[in-house]
Amino acid sequence: MDVVAMFPLGSVLFPYTPLVLRVFEPRYLTMMGRLLDTEDPEFGVVLIERGREAGGGEERASIGTMARILQIEAGAADLYVVARGGERITVNTWREDDPHPMADVSTMAPLVWDDALTSLHREAERVVRRLATLASVLDEARWDPATALSDDAVVSAWQLAALAPLGEYDRFRLLGSTSLGGLLGGIIDLCLEEEPVLIARAADARDEDDGDL
Repeated sequence: MDVVAMFPLGSVLFPYTPLVLRVFEPRYLTMMGRLLDTEDPEFGVVLIERGREAGGGEERASIGTMARILQIEAGAADLYVVARGGERITVNTWREDDPHPMADVSTMAPLVWDDALTSLHREAERVVRRLATLASVLDEARWDPATALSDDAVVSAWQLAALAPLGEYDRFRLLGSTSLGGLLGGIIDLCLEEEPVLIARAADARDEDDGDL
């Protein structure tokens, strides 16, 4: 087990995907200052299951992702941090805040590609891009629906999970996938569940626009 600095957030971070933060709380400014003194600065990110990002006292998920710091820019009273998701982690024990959250964590096994998953991967991309395009009509797309994917099949699978217009608890379910086939199948199933909702909302939005004419 490793002891790592933790940053609970209201959103899920997937491996190989970007994270942009505005850090303003004193405890996390302290954390970033400490991390910058290390050779390879990284911290753990977990989803806040109940509570808010600022102020403390939140309930935290037990599965998360390591975030490697790529860039930091200082503002007048805050920091802008650009990081990238790395290995998935399991939180074994939360320690006392010092002053920021700290935890004993273990690394989760990485997902492994199998060429037999090629058709499933293609289907997942087709479904995700279709839904992301629909979400963009509602101004709810997380990324540009036409975002290029990595040539690495494992990396692109996680990118599809990030691109999918899903709620945070659905994204958390995907983060806990135990196989790449399970991840891709989960992406497809959750997107297909979400599609009728987005279609109905898009139709409502069109009706409202027509009513304004």
